[in-house]
Amino acid sequence: MHGDRNPADKRSQSMSADNFNPKVDAYIENAKPFAQPILTRIRELIHEACPDVTESMKWSMPFFEYRGVNLGNVAAFKAHCRFGFWDRNMTAVLREAKALDSGSPAWLRECRSMADLPPEKLLLSWVRQAAEFIDRGEYQSPMAARNKTAKAKKLAIKMPADFAKALKKNKLATKAFAAFSPGAKRDYLEWITGAKRPETRAERIATATEWISQGKLRHWKYQTK
Repeated sequence: MHGDRNPADKRSQSMSADNFNPKVDAYIENAKPFAQPILTRIRELIHEACPDVTESMKWSMPFFEYRGVNLGNVAAFKAHCRFGFWDRNMTAVLREAKALDSGSPAWLRECRSMADLPPEKLLLSWVRQAAEFIDRGEYQSPMAARNKTAKAKKLAIKMPADFAKALKKNKLATKAFAAFSPGAKRDYLEWITGAKRPETRAERIATATEWISQGKLRHWKYQTK
């Protein structure tokens, strides 16, 4: 048995369980002992930098998705771990930071121990930058055609009755939301309808109503001041 602790046990209490995938837990648990803390820490930092990221398993590797596209993925091998971004914009960012593996346009240098991880502040900034490219609509994916189809489907989201009721009770929020662009409205609708638990949905509706009443967009925390 590898390790003595479930990856889920190490999560911050502020991290939503909705965004963690049990299959990724299992992947980390089954990785080599040296790889488990590396994968766990990268995972934690990604969720810290981009709280709305979700997880999936593709090609037998953990992937981190944001707003319907691949933000990045991790992989564990016999003697090292890898992490990489999918946005081609990040290739230039990482190349400038001299952090890319010499033989790959996407992977960061391989990690054989925790000491090989990039500085945490740097990794957090890279994840935030990758999320910002997605927010601005500048994401460049190798699977562009597939991503366009996914985005087109999102346009059909309807206003949920419980969210509409909450907005109706707040005049400032009602007025501000009506003035938002279709894309800004969709950001909030995706966030609310993406909640998997009733408790999470209620919390997001309350938070959204408060932010909207202040004229804040869904991703206002990541906007450049």
